[in-house]
Amino acid sequence: MIKKYVKLLPLMAIFSIPLANAGVALKDDAEIAGKWKLYAEAAKLDGEKKSLIVEWEFKPGGVLQTTGTDPGGRTKEMVIDLKYSVENGDIKKQTSPGREKYETCKVVEKDNSGMVLKCMYLYYFLTKL
Repeated sequence: MIKKYVKLLPLMAIFSIPLANAGVALKDDAEIAGKWKLYAEAAKLDGEKKSLIVEWEFKPGGVLQTTGTDPGGRTKEMVIDLKYSVENGDIKKQTSPGREKYETCKVVEKDNSGMVLKCMYLYYFLTKL
């Protein structure tokens, strides 16, 4: 009898995983259109957050305009246009301008005022402007 339960333990563990990070599936780019303040990034969802001064604007036609501000830097502000699309409920965005390399970002949480994305290496924390 105990052997049966021991065999079932791995299956029970798989099906009892919490769905907290299951994510939010986007229907289309209209759900993210507009300006967002990217205020922090972190290696783990509940890890230490690094503050940022970045603005993302999801524009029509699949353009993600990123504006980074560095008050103490030489350039003060840098604006970069990247390509993006919404595919299978996720955001697929260009990793750097001029290169056709993309990363998939899953929407972990989203409401009317904020969004958390899980991209290849980092979590991004955004608020709607």
